[in-house]
Amino acid sequence: MSTQGKASKSASGAAMSKYDVEVEGRLKALESTITELKKEINSHRHAAPAAKSSGDGGRVDALVEKLNSCEAFTQYFPKGADGVRRIDI
Repeated sequence: MSTQGKASKSASGAAMSKYDVEVEGRLKALESTITELKKEINSHRHAAPAAKSSGDGGRVDALVEKLNSCEAFTQYFPKGADGVRRIDI
């Protein structure tokens, strides 16, 4: 003997069980939450980071220069336009 869902009807008119109704409700809630989150993400903006402003007082640049003076490090890096191998960040 087959049992048909009697809790509700779907948009197409098919019978839905209590479980189907519960799942449909949860799905609609998730879809609306996703829509709200997408709107929030699209409206959220950050200021562009300042170029090479890391607040380290130039210590990183000094470190890169020191490493560029050591051939043991630079031998693994590609050559620049001037033909010299160096770390380029």
